[in-house]
Amino acid sequence: MSANRLLTSIAALALCHVISLAQVQNTPVATVEINGQVRFAEGGAPAANVVVRLESFDGGGSISEAFTDRLGKFRFSGLPPAQYSVKVHQSGYRDTQQSVDLQTASSGLVMLQLAKEAVGTRSSGMGTIDAHVPAAAQKEFDKGVIALNAGGKDKAIAAARNFEKAIEIYPQFVEARLKLGTTYMDLEQWDKAEQALRETLNVDAKAVNAFFALSEIYLRQNKLSEAEDVLNRGLAIEDRSFTGHLNLARVNWEKARATKDLMQAKPSLEKAYEEVKRALILNPNLANAHLLKGNLLLRAGRTTDALAEFDDYLKLEPNGALADETRAVVDKIKKATSKQFTR
Repeated sequence: MSANRLLTSIAALALCHVISLAQVQNTPVATVEINGQVRFAEGGAPAANVVVRLESFDGGGSISEAFTDRLGKFRFSGLPPAQYSVKVHQSGYRDTQQSVDLQTASSGLVMLQLAKEAVGTRSSGMGTIDAHVPAAAQKEFDKGVIALNAGGKDKAIAAARNFEKAIEIYPQFVEARLKLGTTYMDLEQWDKAEQALRETLNVDAKAVNAFFALSEIYLRQNKLSEAEDVLNRGLAIEDRSFTGHLNLARVNWEKARATKDLMQAKPSLEKAYEEVKRALILNPNLANAHLLKGNLLLRAGRTTDALAEFDDYLKLEPNGALADETRAVVDKIKKATSKQFTR
């Protein structure tokens, strides 16, 4: 989801600061991955911005989550060999899932279809879901999703109108409210986005993605207390959200950066480090988590480990918004290290 694109800044080169942090575990472990795609059963169009959940096959609970991209594709990687269940929920459609046995295979492919659901209610891992969405409201919602998938500011504005119409027809339409909020985020209309997401939580107090989207808004506005509050509330509901843990790491990183006293900054830095490690356990391919972890290690004086994290970021996002700046920092570190050895 473009609204949840996570932006972290490169730290200043500060090799003199040393913080006591836990050692990075570098023991190589065999891992597997799952690639997949979600499409609508009617027409076969890709289903973008749909939440896909990865769960233990034995009912051990949620392991991770991902949003499908504009082509309906998703990926889970860095997983231990095991059996998994991949599940998808989208309002107005039947919940669907597929099991994947990766005890002996290194990768699995999952193809899921969303079929229209008859009016009624059903339950999911997130609680009881209201499926009494009128056809007219669902039609506006679908039109909004199609407009978003087309891309561009004009299409996003049109999508917002569609979601507003869907909500007007059916005020309890949680998915439409959430989409409206994140669409306003795409348009950088932060006040409208916050209002839409707050209203989403008024309708469904356990809409975890609304909490995490709100945290992004508050982070961009440097409202750290508000961001921390909604993150803690969201993670209390869904503790395995890599987005939630990464954003909580960002909150603590910004707290530390705002504190000039090294000892006062230490608890925030340590909390940020623990949270970013948690985010990377849940999603090893979270590029901006590697970038933030590199910043934390750099500030701790662990330049070799920091370089490894910056390299991971550049491998995952070679053309990312902060790629050039990251390369510049890497070059400075290598030059500084080279001078130390040549003295």
